[in-house]
Amino acid sequence: MALMFAEGDLTPMPDCAVFADTGGEPRYVYDWLTWLEHKLPFPVHRVMWKDGLTANIKKSIAGQRFAGAPFYTESDGKREGQLRRQCTREFKVQPITQKLRQMVGLEPRQRAPKGDILAMQYIGISYDEVSRMRSSRSPWIHHEWPLVEFKMHRQDCLDWMKSRGYPEPGRSACVYCPYHSDREWYDLKTNHPESFADAVEIDQLIRGGVRGTTQRLYLHRKLLPIDEVKFDTAAAAGQTDMFNEECEGMCGV
Repeated sequence: MALMFAEGDLTPMPDCAVFADTGGEPRYVYDWLTWLEHKLPFPVHRVMWKDGLTANIKKSIAGQRFAGAPFYTESDGKREGQLRRQCTREFKVQPITQKLRQMVGLEPRQRAPKGDILAMQYIGISYDEVSRMRSSRSPWIHHEWPLVEFKMHRQDCLDWMKSRGYPEPGRSACVYCPYHSDREWYDLKTNHPESFADAVEIDQLIRGGVRGTTQRLYLHRKLLPIDEVKFDTAAAAGQTDMFNEECEGMCGV
């Protein structure tokens, strides 16, 4: 979407792009972002809430507040469910909103003028992700979804990139996100071993629980250490995975 604005295929030109960094993206995402910053005619602001989600997870093991990632829980050797998810709002939505407040001149705790739209926010959700569309919780921010408006699916976006001679981007998501499908875990382990090692580290750290729970926690629904999971071969081959969920709203945007 950002490159479509840069090429003039989408208008009007935005003032900037904002990237909410959780501190847990695959390393190829940061490489891609650096490349993208040199291709855009507008600035890219990298923002992070406090020290990021990765730091929050590590600190929560030592007893500090846990922001809430949806790790799988185990009790008496059985899967209980997942922890409540708060990470998207706290480490994606909130830092972007804070940056927008700064850009439109709102002071801390200052209320926006009632009924005024101060910011137009373009979100790069494709047509096959319409279920992830969300209205802004801040009434002074208006959301637009250009790719949905043009009914562009993911493959259409990849075709557009290829037709302009751009490389194919990798998917943005925290390396330790429990919503990874087996295909995504397999790809991370096979093609991005350094990022997979980052996921293994977090998986090992959370085993003893985080603040607020003493349950054993896992990244994978099989309740096995992620480096011991034999990923489903059908999913690994790229076929449909019935558990292929995805973070809602801003996650990965």
